[in-house]
Amino acid sequence: MSVFEAIVLGLVQGITEFLPISSTAHLRIVPALAGWEDPGAAFTAVTQLGTMAAVLLYFRSDLSRIARAWLRSLRDRSMRRDTDARLGWYILLGTIPIGIFGLAFKDQIETGARDLYLIATALIVLGLVLLVAEKVGTRDRSIEQLTARDGVALGFAQALALVTGVSRSGATITAGLFLGLDRPSAARFSFLLSVPAVVLSGLLELSSIASGEEGQQVGAGALALATLLAFVSGYAAIAFLLRFLATHSTIVFVVYRVALGVLVLALTASGAIH
Repeated sequence: MSVFEAIVLGLVQGITEFLPISSTAHLRIVPALAGWEDPGAAFTAVTQLGTMAAVLLYFRSDLSRIARAWLRSLRDRSMRRDTDARLGWYILLGTIPIGIFGLAFKDQIETGARDLYLIATALIVLGLVLLVAEKVGTRDRSIEQLTARDGVALGFAQALALVTGVSRSGATITAGLFLGLDRPSAARFSFLLSVPAVVLSGLLELSSIASGEEGQQVGAGALALATLLAFVSGYAAIAFLLRFLATHSTIVFVVYRVALGVLVLALTASGAIH
């Protein structure tokens, strides 16, 4: 991987990780359009550590408060009524589905799930489902009103993101809207929920990409540069999306997903990309 490719893919990873448009899809589509080799699922997982560092920094106060409250709730059952303690438990519950399905379908995720037809279809389908969620969601609940059932439901929605093109934030924000959450609350919990899953995924893939077992050979320097740029652009993307959703709907992302999906289907069918 060249330095230029690392710069482009690092920025793509950071910008698209938190927007509901699928970072893994873009890390497959952009190289295909540019005629580059597919960087592979392992490269994606490791650069996600950069975006997770952005989440940890941006939500450092929330995460610290949630962690302390959750630990206290282990000793004091009365603390489990505390909002932060409950969020800690819901993040834990919501991480279980993606852990189970991720391990069960690891091989399929790293091979067949990167098929461009599948990616394009997932972009379109989730985009249309997000449109429905925008239309029917009541958006009258805040993050403080989440329940254990919501945590599990959002966890299963996050697991859908194992299919490249679905989008982790897209699936969880969509589910949050269906559950009646307002847009900023759906996005905020989506980001918090992503932390354990993505950090563990990236750490598990580090050894694979270092040995060249996954995807193309990636130099340590190129990987570090891509991860750094993913961190910087990811931090900016979080700040942008939370401000954007406070006053706007997700329709712009629906239009983008459907348009990109149709374009990828057409280019793949014509043999222009593969």
